[in-house]
Amino acid sequence: MMKQLLTPDYIFESSWEVCNKVGGIYTVLSTRAKTLQNTFSDRIFFIGPDVWLGKENPLFVEDDILLNEWKTHALKIDNLKLRVGRWNIPGNPIAILVDFQSFFEIKNEIYAQAWEDFKVDSLHAYGDYDEASMFSYAAGKVVESYYKYHLTMADKVIYHANEWMTGLGALYLQKHVPQIATVFTTHATSIGRSIAGNNKPLYDYLFAYNGDQMAQELNVESKHSIEKQTAHFVDCFTTVSDITNNECRELLEKPADVILKNGFEDDFVPKGEEFTYKRKYARASLINLAEKLLGTKVSSNAMIIGTSGRYEFKNKGINVYLEVLNRLTRDKNLNKEIIAFVNVPGWVGDAREDLKERLESGLDYDTPLECPLITHWLHNMTHDQVLDMMKYLNMRNTPDSKVKVIFVPCYLDGRDGILNETYYDLIIGSDLTVYPSYYEPWGYTPLESVAFKVPTITTDLAGFGLWANSLKEGTSHLKDGVEVIHRTDYNYSEVADMIKDTIANYSNLSDIEVEELRERAGNIAEKALWKHFICNYYEAYDVALRNAASRCSKMIKMNL
Repeated sequence: MMKQLLTPDYIFESSWEVCNKVGGIYTVLSTRAKTLQNTFSDRIFFIGPDVWLGKENPLFVEDDILLNEWKTHALKIDNLKLRVGRWNIPGNPIAILVDFQSFFEIKNEIYAQAWEDFKVDSLHAYGDYDEASMFSYAAGKVVESYYKYHLTMADKVIYHANEWMTGLGALYLQKHVPQIATVFTTHATSIGRSIAGNNKPLYDYLFAYNGDQMAQELNVESKHSIEKQTAHFVDCFTTVSDITNNECRELLEKPADVILKNGFEDDFVPKGEEFTYKRKYARASLINLAEKLLGTKVSSNAMIIGTSGRYEFKNKGINVYLEVLNRLTRDKNLNKEIIAFVNVPGWVGDAREDLKERLESGLDYDTPLECPLITHWLHNMTHDQVLDMMKYLNMRNTPDSKVKVIFVPCYLDGRDGILNETYYDLIIGSDLTVYPSYYEPWGYTPLESVAFKVPTITTDLAGFGLWANSLKEGTSHLKDGVEVIHRTDYNYSEVADMIKDTIANYSNLSDIEVEELRERAGNIAEKALWKHFICNYYEAYDVALRNAASRCSKMIKMNL
């Protein structure tokens, strides 16, 4: 007989990426919000940093009336400066943005208390640690203020903290409002990411690494400390995939209580005739860009492939992607011209005026622009990893090359000055995407790709790749919509060859075979909708509520 899950009456969820689009966590929270808002209508509150002070935030719609009495109380009694409104995403949940600047004055006292209470070591803090910690502490104070003003012991309340940046607030509530049940999600361990990013073998030696020792060696002691201590002390510790749970077990010495796989909503994917139109338009835009940059006509049946994500050259497998493209230039099996995009935000300067002029002219050109590899100038043109590797491999987009590579080093937000279309409005025009990740706790980019019926290639070092394999009870292949390549610490060259062969084989498929493949890719995306994955969150809430209730009952007995 299945146990009845405890359900929260209120949920508070904090993240640096609430109303603040930085990376993948924004996608997790913003797509899941609608599902939770449908169940907990206006009883879920997202708390984010008010980092847009003085500037208009397009993701936040302020509402002066919403929660106004408490907001006034929070300012007068608790000295908390807040803005309350709605997050401008599907579901329009309540968002609370907190100004945390005033807490810097008492930073040392906050850190000293965290050490005394939970052995959190903030001594070696640098970079973004202080800013994240002051926000996190402020978010905890916000929840404490709301709880004491509006709620009682009878209300079942969850506080869900995301990433090490929000750990301090979770621990603050654990001590000061113990009746609130705390959930902590690490989306990637800070030490695991550092090991991978510093070119140390992560997977073969994972069992031998000591997290504390490696944090000292790689100078991430404070981030590692807050992450580890939060994982040990909260009521329910979670992560996003089995592969990241291995890191948690070894490096944080605490396995997750529940795995929270990352789903998404597909309401941004067009349907029917609109899908067909948008795909044609996106494809035409990408080919037109290539023709103007390269000064040559692109074949109508050219394959458009791409990679995207954060600029983590090794971790995201950008190096492997470029190696694949280089090898494809010599592949006799390749049956189509390839236009390959690298959509990775770099240290971008200005949109290229010469390219802009060509795009606006509507004319055809038969000579390439200077440096026909990139759409925007960079501040560090001579020290950019993508350009450096292309130079090393002698990839110059010559007219006779079957493979042309175009680096788009900016956020595709519709205002980049060259393409002026959003990422989702462009990815739909691709034929294939490639994400040869070395370190990828989940992997939203391949999931977004298949949502637009674009088959994708990823690896089994990505949480999404492992999940795709689990659907097959074996290895997923491109004929299933997702090709999952086996990757280890040392098989870089083998991975590049396997991906090269997969792309070459794809170029030989008939139109009917391609359409079947695209449909299968879309079917995989359907299995990852939040309506399927949200049950894991309800399980985590149940674990947290039960542990909080048990803790409170022990405290009551001790005080009798």
